[in-house]
Amino acid sequence: MPTKIKKIAKPVEEKPVTPAKSGRKIRLMQGNEAVALGALDAGVNFFAGYPITPSTEIAEILALELPKRGGVFIQMEDEIASISAITGASLAGAKSLTATSGPGFSLMQEGIGFAKITETPCVVVNVQRNGPSTGMPTSPAQGDIMQSRWGSHGDSPAIVLYPDSVKESYELTIRAVNLAEKYRTCVILLLDEVIGHMREAVTLPDIANIRIVSRIKPTIPRHWYKHYDENQKYLSPLASFGEGYRYNVTGLTHDALGFPTNKPNEANDMMERLRKKISYNIRDLVQIESREMEDAKIAIFTAGITARAAKSAVAAARAEGIPVGLLRPLTIWPFPDDAVRKMLRNVETVIVPELNQGQLIHEIRRLTKDKQDGNLIPIQRANGTLITPNEILRIIREVH
Repeated sequence: MPTKIKKIAKPVEEKPVTPAKSGRKIRLMQGNEAVALGALDAGVNFFAGYPITPSTEIAEILALELPKRGGVFIQMEDEIASISAITGASLAGAKSLTATSGPGFSLMQEGIGFAKITETPCVVVNVQRNGPSTGMPTSPAQGDIMQSRWGSHGDSPAIVLYPDSVKESYELTIRAVNLAEKYRTCVILLLDEVIGHMREAVTLPDIANIRIVSRIKPTIPRHWYKHYDENQKYLSPLASFGEGYRYNVTGLTHDALGFPTNKPNEANDMMERLRKKISYNIRDLVQIESREMEDAKIAIFTAGITARAAKSAVAAARAEGIPVGLLRPLTIWPFPDDAVRKMLRNVETVIVPELNQGQLIHEIRRLTKDKQDGNLIPIQRANGTLITPNEILRIIREVH
Protein backbone atom coordinates (compact mmCIF):
# COMPACT_ATOMS: atom_id res chain seq x y z
CA MET A 1 0.00 0.00 0.00
CA PRO A 2 1.29 3.50 -0.72
CA THR A 3 2.78 5.76 1.88
CA LYS A 4 0.55 8.63 2.91
CA ILE A 5 1.79 11.90 4.32
CA LYS A 6 -0.93 14.17 5.58
CA LYS A 7 0.15 17.72 4.86
CA ILE A 8 -2.53 20.25 5.65
CA ALA A 9 -0.64 23.44 4.98
CA LYS A 10 -1.71 26.32 2.78
CA PRO A 11 0.54 29.31 3.58
CA VAL A 12 -0.76 32.85 3.37
CA GLU A 13 0.97 35.60 1.46
CA GLU A 14 2.85 33.14 -0.75
CA LYS A 15 5.32 34.53 -3.22
CA PRO A 16 7.68 32.64 -5.51
CA VAL A 17 11.37 32.99 -4.82
CA THR A 18 13.14 35.01 -7.49
CA PRO A 19 14.70 32.40 -9.79
CA ALA A 20 18.47 32.20 -9.48
CA LYS A 21 18.81 28.88 -11.28
CA SER A 22 16.46 26.39 -12.92
CA GLY A 23 16.62 22.79 -14.02
CA ARG A 24 18.49 21.54 -10.96
CA LYS A 25 20.28 18.25 -11.38
CA ILE A 26 20.44 15.31 -9.02
CA ARG A 27 23.25 15.72 -6.51
CA LEU A 28 24.79 13.88 -3.60
CA MET A 29 24.40 15.96 -0.47
CA GLN A 30 24.60 15.78 3.30
CA GLY A 31 21.66 16.47 5.60
CA ASN A 32 23.34 19.55 7.05
CA GLU A 33 24.05 20.78 3.53
CA ALA A 34 20.37 20.32 2.67
CA VAL A 35 19.41 22.43 5.70
CA ALA A 36 21.74 25.23 4.60
CA LEU A 37 20.40 25.17 1.03
CA GLY A 38 16.83 25.06 2.30
CA ALA A 39 17.51 28.11 4.45
CA LEU A 40 18.92 30.02 1.49
CA ASP A 41 16.04 29.05 -0.78
CA ALA A 42 13.54 30.07 1.92
CA GLY A 43 15.04 33.56 1.91
CA VAL A 44 17.11 33.41 5.10
CA ASN A 45 19.50 36.36 4.96
CA PHE A 46 20.94 36.37 8.49
CA PHE A 47 22.74 33.65 10.43
CA ALA A 48 24.40 34.00 13.81
CA GLY A 49 25.87 30.92 15.45
CA TYR A 50 28.68 29.17 17.24
CA PRO A 51 30.29 26.04 15.78
CA ILE A 52 29.31 22.77 17.49
CA THR A 53 29.41 19.15 16.37
CA PRO A 54 27.37 17.76 14.62
CA SER A 55 25.78 20.91 13.15
CA THR A 56 28.89 22.87 12.13
CA GLU A 57 28.54 22.24 8.39
CA ILE A 58 25.38 24.36 8.36
CA ALA A 59 27.34 27.34 9.65
CA GLU A 60 30.26 26.67 7.31
CA ILE A 61 28.07 26.62 4.21
CA LEU A 62 26.09 29.71 5.20
CA ALA A 63 29.32 31.55 6.07
CA LEU A 64 30.36 31.00 2.47
CA GLU A 65 27.03 31.53 0.71
CA LEU A 66 25.21 34.30 2.59
CA PRO A 67 27.67 37.12 1.72
CA LYS A 68 27.41 36.16 -1.96
CA ARG A 69 23.66 36.80 -1.77
CA GLY A 70 23.75 40.03 0.19
CA GLY A 71 23.11 38.27 3.50
CA VAL A 72 25.00 38.41 6.78
CA PHE A 73 26.85 35.68 8.66
CA ILE A 74 28.22 36.33 12.14
CA GLN A 75 30.09 33.84 14.30
CA MET A 76 29.08 34.68 17.84
CA GLU A 77 30.97 34.13 21.08
CA ASP A 78 28.45 31.56 22.30
CA GLU A 79 24.95 30.19 21.81
CA ILE A 80 23.30 32.71 24.14
CA ALA A 81 24.59 35.50 21.93
CA SER A 82 23.51 33.55 18.84
CA ILE A 83 19.83 33.27 19.76
CA SER A 84 19.84 36.91 20.86
CA ALA A 85 21.37 38.03 17.57
CA ILE A 86 18.90 36.21 15.34
CA THR A 87 15.99 37.61 17.37
CA GLY A 88 17.32 41.14 17.04
CA ALA A 89 17.97 40.71 13.31
CA SER A 90 14.42 39.44 12.82
CA LEU A 91 12.99 42.47 14.62
CA ALA A 92 14.93 44.56 12.11
CA GLY A 93 13.27 42.69 9.23
CA ALA A 94 15.65 39.83 8.45
CA LYS A 95 14.75 36.18 8.00
CA SER A 96 17.05 34.65 10.56
CA LEU A 97 18.29 31.21 11.55
CA THR A 98 20.87 29.55 13.80
CA ALA A 99 22.11 25.98 14.16
CA THR A 100 23.42 24.14 17.19
CA SER A 101 23.43 20.83 19.08
CA GLY A 102 22.48 19.66 22.59
CA PRO A 103 24.70 21.78 24.87
CA GLY A 104 24.13 24.89 22.76
CA PHE A 105 20.40 24.21 22.57
CA SER A 106 20.29 24.15 26.36
CA LEU A 107 21.98 27.54 26.50
CA MET A 108 19.47 28.98 24.03
CA GLN A 109 16.34 28.14 26.01
CA GLU A 110 15.90 31.54 27.67
CA GLY A 111 16.41 33.25 24.31
CA ILE A 112 13.90 30.93 22.67
CA GLY A 113 11.40 31.92 25.35
CA PHE A 114 12.12 35.59 24.61
CA ALA A 115 11.51 35.06 20.88
CA LYS A 116 8.21 33.37 21.69
CA ILE A 117 6.88 35.97 24.13
CA THR A 118 7.88 38.81 21.81
CA GLU A 119 6.43 36.86 18.85
CA THR A 120 9.56 37.29 16.78
CA PRO A 121 10.07 34.95 13.79
CA CYS A 122 13.27 32.87 13.81
CA VAL A 123 14.43 29.28 13.32
CA VAL A 124 16.71 27.16 15.53
CA VAL A 125 18.15 23.98 14.00
CA ASN A 126 19.18 21.41 16.61
CA VAL A 127 21.23 18.49 15.26
CA GLN A 128 20.95 16.18 18.26
CA ARG A 129 23.83 14.26 19.80
CA ASN A 130 24.10 11.91 22.73
CA GLY A 131 24.01 13.57 26.15
CA PRO A 132 23.54 14.92 28.76
CA SER A 133 26.24 17.59 29.01
CA THR A 134 29.07 17.11 26.50
CA GLY A 135 28.03 13.48 26.07
CA MET A 136 29.16 11.84 22.84
CA PRO A 137 29.53 14.66 20.29
CA THR A 138 29.70 12.47 17.17
CA SER A 139 27.09 9.87 18.14
CA PRO A 140 23.37 9.85 17.26
CA ALA A 141 20.62 10.48 19.77
CA GLN A 142 17.02 11.63 20.01
CA GLY A 143 17.13 12.99 23.52
CA ASP A 144 15.98 16.57 22.87
CA ILE A 145 12.39 15.84 21.84
CA MET A 146 10.92 16.89 25.17
CA GLN A 147 13.35 19.77 25.59
CA SER A 148 12.27 21.18 22.24
CA ARG A 149 8.74 21.49 23.66
CA TRP A 150 9.31 22.18 27.35
CA GLY A 151 12.88 23.53 27.58
CA SER A 152 11.89 27.17 27.92
CA HIS A 153 10.34 27.99 31.30
CA GLY A 154 6.70 28.94 31.54
CA ASP A 155 3.89 28.13 29.15
CA SER A 156 4.79 28.88 25.55
CA PRO A 157 3.82 27.63 22.10
CA ALA A 158 6.04 25.20 20.23
CA ILE A 159 6.35 24.29 16.58
CA VAL A 160 8.93 21.54 16.11
CA LEU A 161 9.62 19.69 12.84
CA TYR A 162 11.62 16.48 12.38
CA PRO A 163 12.80 15.06 9.00
CA ASP A 164 13.95 11.50 8.32
CA SER A 165 15.90 12.06 5.09
CA VAL A 166 18.26 14.48 3.41
CA LYS A 167 15.61 15.72 0.98
CA GLU A 168 13.12 16.17 3.80
CA SER A 169 15.76 18.16 5.72
CA TYR A 170 15.71 20.61 2.82
CA GLU A 171 11.91 20.67 2.61
CA LEU A 172 11.28 21.04 6.34
CA THR A 173 13.87 23.82 6.64
CA ILE A 174 11.84 25.83 4.14
CA ARG A 175 8.67 24.92 6.01
CA ALA A 176 10.22 25.94 9.34
CA VAL A 177 11.13 29.38 7.96
CA ASN A 178 7.65 29.75 6.45
CA LEU A 179 5.90 28.81 9.70
CA ALA A 180 8.12 31.12 11.75
CA GLU A 181 7.21 34.03 9.48
CA LYS A 182 3.51 33.17 9.37
CA TYR A 183 2.98 32.53 13.08
CA ARG A 184 5.55 34.99 14.43
CA THR A 185 7.35 32.51 16.66
CA CYS A 186 10.59 30.58 17.09
CA VAL A 187 10.34 27.30 15.15
CA ILE A 188 12.63 24.38 15.98
CA LEU A 189 13.97 21.98 13.35
CA LEU A 190 15.24 18.75 14.95
CA LEU A 191 17.68 16.46 13.20
CA ASP A 192 19.80 13.71 14.65
CA GLU A 193 23.52 13.24 13.99
CA VAL A 194 22.99 10.58 11.33
CA ILE A 195 20.47 12.62 9.34
CA GLY A 196 22.80 15.63 9.59
CA HIS A 197 25.84 13.74 8.33
CA MET A 198 24.45 11.07 5.98
CA ARG A 199 24.59 11.65 2.25
CA GLU A 200 21.83 10.84 -0.22
CA ALA A 201 21.16 11.51 -3.88
CA VAL A 202 18.65 14.35 -3.97
CA THR A 203 16.93 16.24 -6.75
CA LEU A 204 15.95 19.63 -5.44
CA PRO A 205 12.87 21.32 -6.88
CA ASP A 206 13.28 24.05 -9.45
CA ILE A 207 13.88 27.15 -7.40
CA ALA A 208 11.29 29.05 -9.44
CA ASN A 209 8.61 26.70 -8.12
CA ILE A 210 9.46 26.98 -4.43
CA ARG A 211 6.85 28.84 -2.42
CA ILE A 212 7.90 31.05 0.44
CA VAL A 213 5.96 32.87 3.14
CA SER A 214 6.88 36.37 4.21
CA ARG A 215 5.61 38.02 7.36
CA ILE A 216 2.46 40.10 7.05
CA LYS A 217 3.29 43.81 6.95
CA PRO A 218 1.00 46.49 8.40
CA THR A 219 -1.06 48.55 5.97
CA ILE A 220 -2.75 50.86 8.47
CA PRO A 221 -1.66 54.38 9.45
CA ARG A 222 1.37 54.26 11.73
CA HIS A 223 -0.41 55.74 14.73
CA TRP A 224 -3.02 52.93 14.59
CA TYR A 225 -0.46 50.15 14.72
CA LYS A 226 -0.60 47.59 17.53
CA HIS A 227 2.34 45.19 17.58
CA TYR A 228 0.17 42.40 19.04
CA ASP A 229 -3.12 43.11 17.35
CA GLU A 230 -5.98 40.66 17.90
CA ASN A 231 -7.69 38.87 15.03
CA GLN A 232 -9.62 35.68 14.38
CA LYS A 233 -6.66 33.45 13.53
CA TYR A 234 -4.27 35.09 16.00
CA LEU A 235 -2.00 36.13 13.16
CA SER A 236 -1.05 39.78 13.03
CA PRO A 237 1.09 42.15 10.95
CA LEU A 238 4.68 42.69 12.01
CA ALA A 239 6.41 46.02 11.54
CA SER A 240 10.20 46.05 11.52
CA PHE A 241 12.41 48.49 13.39
CA GLY A 242 13.17 51.45 11.20
CA GLU A 243 9.90 51.45 9.27
CA GLY A 244 8.38 54.28 11.28
CA TYR A 245 6.03 52.24 13.46
CA ARG A 246 6.42 52.85 17.18
CA TYR A 247 6.12 49.90 19.55
CA ASN A 248 7.86 48.37 22.53
CA VAL A 249 9.55 44.96 22.78
CA THR A 250 10.04 43.34 26.17
CA GLY A 251 10.31 39.90 27.73
CA LEU A 252 7.89 41.04 30.39
CA THR A 253 4.19 40.27 30.14
CA HIS A 254 2.87 43.01 27.86
CA ASP A 255 -0.23 44.62 26.39
CA ALA A 256 -1.20 44.95 22.73
CA LEU A 257 1.32 47.76 22.21
CA GLY A 258 4.13 45.76 23.78
CA PHE A 259 4.38 47.71 27.02
CA PRO A 260 4.81 45.82 30.34
CA THR A 261 1.66 45.13 32.32
CA ASN A 262 0.65 43.46 35.59
CA LYS A 263 -3.07 43.64 34.85
CA PRO A 264 -4.52 40.10 35.06
CA ASN A 265 -6.82 40.59 32.06
CA GLU A 266 -3.99 41.82 29.84
CA ALA A 267 -1.67 39.05 31.03
CA ASN A 268 -4.39 36.51 30.28
CA ASP A 269 -4.95 37.98 26.82
CA MET A 270 -1.24 37.66 26.01
CA MET A 271 -0.98 34.06 27.24
CA GLU A 272 -4.15 33.04 25.40
CA ARG A 273 -2.80 34.62 22.24
CA LEU A 274 0.40 32.57 22.46
CA ARG A 275 -1.58 29.38 23.01
CA LYS A 276 -4.38 29.91 20.52
CA LYS A 277 -2.21 30.81 17.55
CA ILE A 278 -0.95 27.22 17.79
CA SER A 279 -4.06 25.37 18.99
CA TYR A 280 -6.40 27.17 16.57
CA ASN A 281 -4.19 26.31 13.59
CA ILE A 282 -3.45 22.62 14.22
CA ARG A 283 -4.64 21.55 10.78
CA ASP A 284 -2.12 23.87 9.17
CA LEU A 285 0.74 22.76 11.40
CA VAL A 286 0.45 18.98 11.74
CA GLN A 287 2.07 16.60 9.26
CA ILE A 288 2.24 12.83 9.80
CA GLU A 289 3.33 9.97 7.57
CA SER A 290 1.13 6.87 7.49
CA ARG A 291 2.48 3.66 5.98
CA GLU A 292 0.56 0.36 5.68
CA MET A 293 -1.88 1.38 8.43
CA GLU A 294 -5.17 0.48 6.71
CA ASP A 295 -5.26 -3.08 8.05
CA ALA A 296 -2.49 -2.92 10.66
CA LYS A 297 -2.86 -4.69 14.00
CA ILE A 298 0.66 -3.70 15.04
CA ALA A 299 1.88 -0.11 14.64
CA ILE A 300 5.33 1.38 14.95
CA PHE A 301 5.47 5.02 16.04
CA THR A 302 8.85 6.65 15.56
CA ALA A 303 10.68 9.63 14.06
CA GLY A 304 13.97 10.71 12.52
CA ILE A 305 16.68 8.18 11.71
CA THR A 306 14.91 5.47 13.73
CA ALA A 307 11.99 5.68 11.31
CA ARG A 308 14.33 4.55 8.53
CA ALA A 309 15.04 1.32 10.38
CA ALA A 310 11.35 0.93 11.19
CA LYS A 311 10.34 1.25 7.53
CA SER A 312 12.71 -1.56 6.58
CA ALA A 313 11.32 -3.69 9.41
CA VAL A 314 7.74 -3.02 8.27
CA ALA A 315 8.59 -4.07 4.71
CA ALA A 316 10.20 -7.30 5.92
CA ALA A 317 7.31 -8.09 8.27
CA ARG A 318 4.74 -7.44 5.56
CA ALA A 319 6.62 -9.88 3.33
CA GLU A 320 6.02 -12.47 6.06
CA GLY A 321 2.32 -11.64 6.14
CA ILE A 322 2.39 -9.74 9.44
CA PRO A 323 -0.15 -6.83 9.50
CA VAL A 324 2.12 -4.05 10.70
CA GLY A 325 2.16 -0.36 9.83
CA LEU A 326 4.08 2.78 10.65
CA LEU A 327 3.25 6.28 11.84
CA ARG A 328 5.88 9.00 11.70
CA PRO A 329 5.32 12.58 12.85
CA LEU A 330 6.99 15.20 10.69
CA THR A 331 5.56 17.69 13.17
CA ILE A 332 6.64 16.55 16.64
CA TRP A 333 5.05 19.58 18.35
CA PRO A 334 2.22 20.38 18.43
CA PHE A 335 1.80 16.65 18.87
CA PRO A 336 -0.64 15.15 16.31
CA ASP A 337 -3.11 13.94 18.95
CA ASP A 338 -6.24 13.58 16.83
CA ALA A 339 -4.48 11.91 13.89
CA VAL A 340 -2.63 9.45 16.11
CA ARG A 341 -5.76 8.54 18.10
CA LYS A 342 -7.67 7.89 14.89
CA MET A 343 -4.93 5.83 13.25
CA LEU A 344 -4.31 3.71 16.36
CA ARG A 345 -8.00 3.06 17.02
CA ASN A 346 -7.99 -0.49 15.60
CA VAL A 347 -4.38 -1.33 16.45
CA GLU A 348 -3.70 -3.96 19.12
CA THR A 349 -0.01 -3.24 19.81
CA VAL A 350 2.14 -0.13 19.44
CA ILE A 351 5.94 -0.36 19.28
CA VAL A 352 7.88 2.85 19.98
CA PRO A 353 11.59 2.76 19.02
CA GLU A 354 13.62 5.85 19.98
CA LEU A 355 17.22 6.82 20.73
CA ASN A 356 16.62 7.93 24.32
CA GLN A 357 15.33 6.48 27.57
CA GLY A 358 11.69 7.20 26.72
CA GLN A 359 10.20 10.44 25.38
CA LEU A 360 7.83 9.81 22.46
CA ILE A 361 6.40 6.83 24.31
CA HIS A 362 4.92 9.12 26.98
CA GLU A 363 2.81 10.84 24.34
CA ILE A 364 1.60 7.52 22.92
CA ARG A 365 0.78 6.27 26.42
CA ARG A 366 -1.25 9.44 27.00
CA LEU A 367 -3.25 8.81 23.82
CA THR A 368 -3.75 5.06 24.28
CA LYS A 369 -4.87 4.78 27.89
CA ASP A 370 -7.42 2.17 26.85
CA LYS A 371 -4.63 -0.28 25.96
CA GLN A 372 -2.89 -2.51 28.50
CA ASP A 373 0.77 -1.87 29.33
CA GLY A 374 1.71 -5.05 27.47
CA ASN A 375 0.31 -3.55 24.27
CA LEU A 376 2.71 -0.59 24.35
CA ILE A 377 6.26 -1.77 23.77
CA PRO A 378 9.31 0.51 24.01
CA ILE A 379 12.60 -0.01 22.21
CA GLN A 380 15.00 2.47 23.78
CA ARG A 381 18.70 3.11 23.36
CA ALA A 382 20.92 5.91 24.64
CA ASN A 383 24.45 4.56 24.12
CA GLY A 384 25.34 6.26 20.84
CA THR A 385 24.39 3.35 18.56
CA LEU A 386 21.41 2.96 16.25
CA ILE A 387 18.39 0.66 16.54
CA THR A 388 18.55 -1.72 13.59
CA PRO A 389 15.74 -3.04 11.35
CA ASN A 390 16.39 -6.58 12.60
CA GLU A 391 15.91 -5.52 16.23
CA ILE A 392 12.55 -3.97 15.39
CA LEU A 393 11.59 -6.97 13.25
CA ARG A 394 12.36 -9.35 16.12
CA ILE A 395 9.94 -7.47 18.40
CA ILE A 396 7.28 -7.44 15.68
CA ARG A 397 7.54 -11.21 15.35
CA GLU A 398 7.37 -11.68 19.13
CA VAL A 399 4.11 -9.73 19.50
CA HIS A 400 2.45 -11.12 16.36
